[in-house]
Amino acid sequence: MAKALKLSRRSAPRRSSPMASAATPSRSNTVSVAHRSSSTTVALLVSSFFAGFLLLGLLFYAAPINGLWSSVSASIYTIEVVNEFPHDPQAFTQGLLYAGNDTLYESTGLNGHSSVRRVHMPTGKVEDIHRMDHSQFGEGLTLLNERLFQVTWLTNIGYIYDQHNLSKFEKFTHEMKDGWGLATDGKTIFGSDGSSTLYQLDPKTLKVQEKVNVKYNGYEVHNINELEFVNGEVWANVWQSDCIARISHKDGLVTGWILLHSLRQGLISSGNKGIDVLNGIAWDEEKNRHYVTGKWWPKLYEIKLHPSVSCSPLPRTEVTAKRLGLKNSASNRANHESFEVKWSLARYGIMVTSMKLPSMDLF
Repeated sequence: MAKALKLSRRSAPRRSSPMASAATPSRSNTVSVAHRSSSTTVALLVSSFFAGFLLLGLLFYAAPINGLWSSVSASIYTIEVVNEFPHDPQAFTQGLLYAGNDTLYESTGLNGHSSVRRVHMPTGKVEDIHRMDHSQFGEGLTLLNERLFQVTWLTNIGYIYDQHNLSKFEKFTHEMKDGWGLATDGKTIFGSDGSSTLYQLDPKTLKVQEKVNVKYNGYEVHNINELEFVNGEVWANVWQSDCIARISHKDGLVTGWILLHSLRQGLISSGNKGIDVLNGIAWDEEKNRHYVTGKWWPKLYEIKLHPSVSCSPLPRTEVTAKRLGLKNSASNRANHESFEVKWSLARYGIMVTSMKLPSMDLF
């Protein structure tokens, strides 16, 4: 979920790459040729020594010494775009679901612009819409037994709509700290509140039945956002990233990461400068089709996943946790910042071994 405009949660400024900030010292133009040759030789020796030291460091940290490494790794997937569909570029997408017969339901956010709508997917045409009060900020949406459940941002208030008549709705309250994402497996409603917590709610009482912390490599993964239940897993947009986490709802462990940075990059390259972050996952269970979009995106994408790389976790250090936006109670250990910038995906602590790193500022 994100809150743009006056709401900082939805439009945080993009951080520049840590690698881009390093400056190379200039050399004097008056140095003699001999001195430059000598300096070059020394530099090569120093570089060789440093490379050897770094290699030893990599080997050291690759060993499971003192529990610094987790034995758990996650699969990484890239995506192939199978189809593209029109999407309302004014829709600040907060919740998305597929309801069969080429029909989507979507919840949009922003005060004064929030809504629940039924959309004809092939054309992007809005067939029915309920416009929410200006004071409300729409968030996650899910469908269970012909009822649409929606939560709102910064409140514990939600709404239940008649799937066939969006003007009919009732209010409910929930026990989550905030309302971000919703999904269902047909029996339980899963919810998120922007933290690392994944909730399981009773669909009749909306009381919390169970909750788990979403974790990768021992660290809590925060900013869990829009949700979808897919083939026994909970898939979650992670706010301010171009990734989807595949989560085991039984224990909260991240079993895989889906990298979608190419979608937003492609939209921006084609002139869509005003778009916001990736947000919105829908699953066609019958045909096993996956759809994604984003806030103010002019397109909805049908995607196919491809296993991409093998990976192993980063050292479990406090510095790593801070750089990845994760939280861990372990005390400070050695500073591995330069190591992690070169060898990991910027946010999630994934060691990439068979793929070129995406641009750091995409994460």
